[in-house]
Amino acid sequence: MFTGIIEEVGAIARLERGAEPSGGAKLVIRARRVLGGVAGDQSGKLREGESVAVNGVCLTAREITGETFTADLSPETLERTDLGSLKAGSEVNLERAMTPSTRFGGHIVQGHVDGVGKIAALDPLPDGNYWLTVEVPAELERYVVWKGSIALNGISLTVARLEGNRLGVAIIPLTYENTALRTLRPGDALNIECDVLAKHVEKLLASVEIPSGARKRTTKQSSITLEKLMEEGF
Repeated sequence: MFTGIIEEVGAIARLERGAEPSGGAKLVIRARRVLGGVAGDQSGKLREGESVAVNGVCLTAREITGETFTADLSPETLERTDLGSLKAGSEVNLERAMTPSTRFGGHIVQGHVDGVGKIAALDPLPDGNYWLTVEVPAELERYVVWKGSIALNGISLTVARLEGNRLGVAIIPLTYENTALRTLRPGDALNIECDVLAKHVEKLLASVEIPSGARKRTTKQSSITLEKLMEEGF
């Protein structure tokens, strides 16, 4: 589980494809802060088997050195995210899994990417701010609500505008300067994870059955709809 507050911008050292075209791959990531620990103190070091969000994708760390860690990419991960398109030198957002004592500064981010969007624009605003416009895949539109939370490449952001299949978010200077957003351009892909609460509410409402007797006794249809709940941030 993650919070969407990026700890560090790392870089891809290399992407190693498997022998089979439809198989997996291995990603080697260069980092410093998420590797953790200081001289003489091993307690904070990243350990093999721990989770790290890489551009919002929950991966399992292995083959950890003083400068890099390796993560396996399954065919599912390659198909559903943009990690397979990264090249040596590409910058990536990194966040270690949260702990019970972590400040919950963002929102619930699982690292389970729902789909890949595309940057439509990244426009500069006064005082170092930016306005990011993202094209969202059609199948994810219903989960995106105004003033709701969304994770873009692992960054916890608030939806500030919705126009058709496009969402807009405000990027403050701190976010721009301390994430890999600064390296992206219009047309670039980015990973989208919608708020998990919206998906749970949709599933629960889809399975609700009103008893036939209750229908007969009810003369006024409920005003509660899936769209209404999503508008309110559920």
